[in-house]
Amino acid sequence: MAAGEGRRLRPITERYAKPVLPVDGRPVIVTLLHELRAAGIERAAVVVGHLQEQVRALLDGFPFDLRFVEQPEALGSADAVAWADAAPPYLVVAADTVFTPGDVGRFLAAVEGSAGAIAVRRVPPPDAAHRHGVVLEDGLITRFHAEDGPFSGAPLWSVGPAVHELVTGRPGRPPWELGTAFQGAVDSGLAIRGLEIGPTRDLTHPLDCLERNVAYLRAL
Repeated sequence: MAAGEGRRLRPITERYAKPVLPVDGRPVIVTLLHELRAAGIERAAVVVGHLQEQVRALLDGFPFDLRFVEQPEALGSADAVAWADAAPPYLVVAADTVFTPGDVGRFLAAVEGSAGAIAVRRVPPPDAAHRHGVVLEDGLITRFHAEDGPFSGAPLWSVGPAVHELVTGRPGRPPWELGTAFQGAVDSGLAIRGLEIGPTRDLTHPLDCLERNVAYLRAL
C-alpha cells in the first residue's frame, strides 16, 4: 500500500510521496522490497495514488516483479487492497514502515495456512490518535481498536480466502479499513492470529525525517 497522502507529514508530503522518503538514508519502500525478497517473496502489487509518479519512477527497473495499481481516491486501507485485485492468500504491507530485519519472513512462515493474521508490536506502542491497540488471547486476536491493548497493530497482514471476502466487500460507507474488516472476521468466529514482531519505524511527523536519518540527533 503506497497510495496514502501522509497528512501528518505535511508540508513535506505536499511535495514528496511518503514511501520515497528515507529512513537510514534509503527510501522506505526500497528497504521494504529488500525485506520482502529476503522472505522469499518475488512478486507484488504496488497500490499507488498520491504523487504516484514518484513511486513509479523510483521503482522503475527495480529487480522485483512489480505490478502498479492506482487507487483513484484515498478511501481506506481495505479499499486499497480491493483495488490490488489479488487472489488469496496474500500478504498486505504498508510501504511506509521499516521492519526489524527478518520479521516479515518469520511472520510469513508462522501464519501460513491461517484464515488471517496481523503482526503486533510493543514499539511503537498504541496511540489513540492514529495507532490502535490490539488485544490477544492465546495467540488469537480478540479485539482491534482497543484502548487497553498492550500491543499496537503493525501494517503487516495475512489475508486468507474468508477474510478476503470481508476486506474486498467494503460494506457500509467509506473509509473502508483493514482493521474494521478483520474485526468483522473475529466477530464472525474466524480465528485471526496475532504474531508479535520486533520494533518498527516509520515517518509520522516532519521532525522524524531528521531523526530517522541523522543518527546523532537522537543522542542530543
